[in-house]
Amino acid sequence: MNLTRKDLIQSDATMNQMRNMVYHLERFMKINGVSGTRENLRRMGRNIARTYTKYWTPIDYVNKANVNNVITTIYKKILNSSVSVELDEINKIIMVKDNDCSLCKYQFNDIDVAGCEIIAAMISEIISCINKEKPSLILQPLDILESRTFGHKSCIQSFKYKEGGV
Repeated sequence: MNLTRKDLIQSDATMNQMRNMVYHLERFMKINGVSGTRENLRRMGRNIARTYTKYWTPIDYVNKANVNNVITTIYKKILNSSVSVELDEINKIIMVKDNDCSLCKYQFNDIDVAGCEIIAAMISEIISCINKEKPSLILQPLDILESRTFGHKSCIQSFKYKEGGV
């Protein structure tokens, strides 16, 4: 079977293998003294986003008025997850709550970095790729505030946003 990347994004493949791989990779890096796990996972997320946006984007332009819908659509389409998105305009922070995070299904006592670091980086990079020609909104992942990997009931990712270009 010779599937292209475009074929793969059209499929309903589950996230089980990706989820399992992330935590095996984290354990491997920890055992072998590799530092920067969080940065490595975020780099993976950015790379996934750059590849994915070659084949699909939810919209042609992202701004503050539609960012909530764009983020919700990305989670639904790519991760098959329904999320709630809160926009804090005073502190310029976006909070995404995912009760069914694709990469954080189980609690692991030996894991220090949540798998949804990949997702947070992927979301911000997808928006960056969409707005490449005219960056009116830039998202930067801040932190994973809660994660099912650490025993919470949901994953909560936070992003800092900036309006008006680079």
